[in-house]
Amino acid sequence: MFIVTNRKISKKKGGFEIFKKTPNAKGPNELRLLELVDENNKKSFTLLNDKLSKKRVKSINANYNLGLNTKENYPASLDVACKIFDEAKSKNKHILVYVHGYNNDMKDIVTTAQKLEKAYNIIVVIFSWPANGGGFFSGTAQYLGDKSDARVSTGALNSFLNKLHQYHSMLTSAEVDALWEKAKNKYEDNYEEARGEYAKMQQKLCRVNISLLCHSMGNYVLKYATIPSDTQLTKPIFENVCLVAADVNNKNHAQWVQKIEARSNIYVVINQNDSALKWSRVKPGKAQHARLGHYIKSLDAPNATYIDVTKAKGVDDEHSYFKDRPVNENAKLRTLFSDLFEGRKAEEKLEYKADLNAYILS
Repeated sequence: MFIVTNRKISKKKGGFEIFKKTPNAKGPNELRLLELVDENNKKSFTLLNDKLSKKRVKSINANYNLGLNTKENYPASLDVACKIFDEAKSKNKHILVYVHGYNNDMKDIVTTAQKLEKAYNIIVVIFSWPANGGGFFSGTAQYLGDKSDARVSTGALNSFLNKLHQYHSMLTSAEVDALWEKAKNKYEDNYEEARGEYAKMQQKLCRVNISLLCHSMGNYVLKYATIPSDTQLTKPIFENVCLVAADVNNKNHAQWVQKIEARSNIYVVINQNDSALKWSRVKPGKAQHARLGHYIKSLDAPNATYIDVTKAKGVDDEHSYFKDRPVNENAKLRTLFSDLFEGRKAEEKLEYKADLNAYILS
């Protein structure tokens, strides 16, 4: 598992203690890439080098037919992208980018990511911003502090999305180009036959979907990432964008949600009884409006599909109802999130209520 973060990273090697609760000392837009090694239930993290060796660049270029200028420098993230893409194709899995919420320490974040991988048969890539850790009921100051860290992390998220889009486009284009070369070689003297063969090969191609899960205050990071004029969210990077238990204002949410492009859909998942969102509305005082993740009115973003899971078995007042007991007790709920996280359409299996502009899972 790989982690992209703008947290300060300790030079000390080892476990979770290398992740600090403040932004990178070089600035909140500075990203680091780490690999999780999990052996015998003991987790350690390796900070990857910023620059690939020339030998590795040549190897990647040859293996993936990327047309790289091997004399230039390339970051370790290119190598990681190739490894993730290979794993997804070889194991027939899709990829989910996970942006966590408020007060999550790294141990909780990694545990959740591993549960997601196990429950939904996906590959999870973590984007971690410097939330402080300590639990939802640790106080107003800490909550507002995390909101501040979330806002300053939006440049880092956009930088990550830019690289993600670049690598995905590069790898998929190279793969499609390779198919065309095979088709042309098979029918050297017949262009129409080559085109037909190329179409057949594309249909058989194992397509890897990339989707995005923003949970809780992770949606606040996403919201502010839509503000810059060069936001990467106007590019169709993700198959599905999943805004789950969103700790952002319901009021005027359509203004920023409609800036987001998705290849398939943008899903907003709501639990009206979400205890954590009720707390986050009350704790900071009157300035806090109803939260998008627990409010069933004014669901008016024209490019979003709203799903209310309030009455679904096992959801109750849970905040992270995409894992553990809720999905273990409710096969329909598990199927819903499986569809969302793997890039499929979920609403076709649900009841639509026009008066709410929402689909209902009951």
